[in-house]
Parts: sequence; structure tokens; C-alpha cells
Amino acid sequence: MPTGVHLHAARRRPTVLLALAVPLLLATSVSLAGCTSEEPPTEPPEPAGGSPTPARADGARDDLAALAAAAQDRHLTARYTLTAEDGSTRTIIVTSANDGSWRVDVPGWALGGTVDVALVSTAEGIFQCALPSATRPEPAGCVRLGDPDDTIPRRLDPRVQHPFTDWLDVLTDRQAPLAVSVSRPLPGATGTCFSVESTSASLNPPLDVGIYCYDTDGTPTAVRTALGTLRLAGPPGPAPATVQLAGPVTEGEPVGAAASTPGEPGTEPTTTP
Repeated sequence: MPTGVHLHAARRRPTVLLALAVPLLLATSVSLAGCTSEEPPTEPPEPAGGSPTPARADGARDDLAALAAAAQDRHLTARYTLTAEDGSTRTIIVTSANDGSWRVDVPGWALGGTVDVALVSTAEGIFQCALPSATRPEPAGCVRLGDPDDTIPRRLDPRVQHPFTDWLDVLTDRQAPLAVSVSRPLPGATGTCFSVESTSASLNPPLDVGIYCYDTDGTPTAVRTALGTLRLAGPPGPAPATVQLAGPVTEGEPVGAAASTPGEPGTEPTTTP
């Protein structure tokens, strides 16, 4: 009798061990399946050249470049109001002709604010013309400053012509060191405005930083820089076929912004007899 009992117990042990092993095997297989299916997420590769440019900033740069390109093709005659930091205002007349020549009239800029001037660029060169005014009744006379692509000396540069001329080349250049973002519209400006900053440490940045506004057809509607704020004063008129010099070309000296010293030669252009 005891021998039968021992045999019965011996026969039951494998059954009990198998019953315990099956759940363990099932739990282990489930755990392994979970480990193989949950792979760590793959991080996107970092683009070459460092951190990616924010999509909106890149889009603003493209939008500004497209509008500046339209401005290069926009030929017109327009009046702008220039408001300086001290609140003084003057009317700037911009003429962009169909043949690519241009003229910008700047009242009260030269000789301490006593002489009106016009900058004119044609195929023959770039010229400064002193215009008749209440403080200067003499006839208009023009002096050649150089070739059309030459840089105007700073003492002779009123700077208001740049947003309509060479700065457009910079705004359309995607390699120019600029940071561009959409800006809140300047008061009285229509279209889209962009904040433009220089990313270069150069002492001579390619343009003045500030806010540039354009209508959908490329018309510059407002510009704010250190010079002041230019605002379109009314609907632009049609462009002429070409621009004309304000007067005959002379051998005199161009006039600068600084007031003249009595008896100092070469402060005003003179007309040839």
C-alpha cells in the first residue's frame, strides 16, 4: 500500500510541473513579443549646414524677393511723402521710365536744405541736377557723377533713391545676408510689409535695415529706415518712355548736403555760357 502511494505521487509531479511551466512560457513569449514590436522612434536627420530655417521666415524671404522682382519691372511716376525723425516732411517724386532710366527729385536736400536736387540715371551715366527754387532762382544745371552702376559718394547721396533702384537687387538676391519676417503694416501703407535685418557684420551693409512695404503689383507703398519714412502719397501715374535731365550738363561741381561756406569754391554747379 505505501508503495502504490509513492508511485501515484511520482506520476503526478511531472503533471504539476508542466502546469506551472506553461503560464511562464506564455508570459515570457508575450514579453518578448512586446519588446520586439516597440522599436524606438527614428529621429529625422539634421539638414546639412546646421539648424533648419523656420518655414515661415523662409516663406517671408521668398515673398519679399518676388515682390521686389515685381518692383523692378514696375515703371511709374509717383509722389512719396518723406517724414524725418524730427517730424519734418518733404515730397519726393520718383520716375521709373520704360527704358530703365530713372529720376528722383529731392527738395531741400543740398547746401543745408537750401537747394533742391534731382538724381538722374540714364544710359550715359548718373547725374546730379540742381533745380530752381525760391532760394535758388538760377536755371537748372546737371553734373555727371559717374557711370550708371557707380556708387555715389556719401556726401552727395540723399539715399532716398535706393529703395527704388539698387536695393531692389539686394532684396531679390537669395544669397544676400538678410533676415526677413512679415511685419505689421506701417500706418497708411497698403500691401504687405516686411522687416528686413542684416545678418552681416560689415560696416557697409548692402541696404538700410528697416521695414519695406509693397503692393501686389510691386509698387513700393512705404519704406521705413534710419532716413525716415517714405509713404506713397497717391495712386501712381504712367511711366514715360525715358527720363530727361533737368538741365544742361555742366563742368561745375556737384552740391553736397552740408551748407556752403562763404567764398568756398565748388559748392554749386555752374552753367557754361
